[in-house]
Amino acid sequence: MFFQGKENMKTGNMSVTDYTNALSSKAPVPGGGGASALSGALSASLAQMVCNLTIGKKKYADAEEEITRIGQEMKEKQDKFLFLADQDAEVFEPLSRAYSLPALTEEEKKKKEQIMEDLLAAAANVPLRIMEEAAAVSDGLAVLLEKGSTLAVSDVGCAAGFVRAAISGGMLNVKINTKLMKDREKAAGLDRRAGELFETGIRKADDICKRVLEKMGS
Repeated sequence: MFFQGKENMKTGNMSVTDYTNALSSKAPVPGGGGASALSGALSASLAQMVCNLTIGKKKYADAEEEITRIGQEMKEKQDKFLFLADQDAEVFEPLSRAYSLPALTEEEKKKKEQIMEDLLAAAANVPLRIMEEAAAVSDGLAVLLEKGSTLAVSDVGCAAGFVRAAISGGMLNVKINTKLMKDREKAAGLDRRAGELFETGIRKADDICKRVLEKMGS
């Protein structure tokens, strides 16, 4: 990777241009998991924008306390997504190197298998957390759709689209790791949780987008 210093490689420290250049390179990170987390961060950021456009307006005074709380929650989500983007890179990089570990002797094979198992589980857990955080953003968006500024209703829909991307990307990144795990019971547990989040999260995001279009007269 062409960035100097681990601290400067953190997602939150990169410009959009630097991040997209890094994403397009053949370097192992950032990848789909980090991009999914970034989609989540964009959804939370848009939600905050809707909150900021609503707070202080007489028309929405009755909902101001609730909208203010949601805005604070969305800032926390934004920070969490950026943290998870960096976490995804931190867990995937050693996994990408582990594939080349020697496995000529039985001892080496067992050692490699255990290392791979631990790293695969860690690599599946991060996108699972991305899915959890993204699903939670939808709850805030549902409130903003009903009580937020009508001038920003399209932004609520855009935020829901980014939630969908985060959940879909998270699901794919869970599955790509669990399918290689030897502990099938543990893998099945991760897949089951991801499947639940995928089913409910996508449905919520799509419902918000549909309702936004209805409010816009489509």
